[in-house]
Amino acid sequence: MSDIDSDDIRRLDGGLLLVFRELFQRRRTTAVAAHLGLSQSAISHALARLRDVFGEVLFVRRSHGLEPTQRAIELAPRIERLIALMGEAMTSKGEFDPAKSHRRFRVACPDYVASLIGAPLVETFRRQAPFATFSARTAFLDRALRAVRRGEADVALGVFAHVPSGFSATALFDDEYCVIARRGHPRVKGAVDLATYADIGHVFVGDPDGAFADDPPIARETIDATYGPIAAPNRVRTHAYLSSWETAMLVVAGGDVLADCPRLLARRYANTLGLQALGPPFPAFRFTVQAVRRAETADAGLDWFLSKLAEAVR
Repeated sequence: MSDIDSDDIRRLDGGLLLVFRELFQRRRTTAVAAHLGLSQSAISHALARLRDVFGEVLFVRRSHGLEPTQRAIELAPRIERLIALMGEAMTSKGEFDPAKSHRRFRVACPDYVASLIGAPLVETFRRQAPFATFSARTAFLDRALRAVRRGEADVALGVFAHVPSGFSATALFDDEYCVIARRGHPRVKGAVDLATYADIGHVFVGDPDGAFADDPPIARETIDATYGPIAAPNRVRTHAYLSSWETAMLVVAGGDVLADCPRLLARRYANTLGLQALGPPFPAFRFTVQAVRRAETADAGLDWFLSKLAEAVR
């Protein structure tokens, strides 16, 4: 190993990692000392050791308490993962106890997947893993896979035409597009035919203008093959293109336009928003949402999390 590996790793013990985590979450040395059963001076000494190990200040004292620096914010998910791995290593079978875990599971996914799983997954954490959390950051296609490869996310959720080597993919759920209209729509009552679909007025989720100049471009062909093509406005009367299905549902709920939407998402919020979820007047575009993780290491905690993701969409 290099000098950095041997020297610095020897100084970074498990107790120091726990102090970092508690400081990051609680932001006050008195609260951390009480929680860990340590003295104030021990916490202050740990702060100095953290600064020495990482070569810079990680927490700045403010009037409201300790404020993590940008470096601390970047380190937090990595240190949380180290603590989780150490906890698993200390058990006889690498087991994971959700009731005791403080781990944060990091997800890279499209917004609609987060909307679909969010409420049931939060309830699962509230009941089964009260000290753990999950974070969902917007990413799709190769961007989500790159986040997992770089260690910025534990799992990528989405539609992936190709999963590269070094990753393990599990089918999470199958879905298809339906047509949504508000309940009480004057021209749509339980079904929609092709003529009505084309003429009534639509809002679509998609970006017909391409990426902004400072955004990484994604090939139109890749988007169409993965999520389905956007209907041409000369074939379907179109009023707007929106950035998310959640926004489209709100627009449809407040007017007399239609939108295409993933069926599971439409069903989840149809009662809340007063929507009809209807079969399209043509073969529905079907797709499979996968959960993709790195394949090289066993992770009992991530296994548990993936099982709860699957439950959240049932």
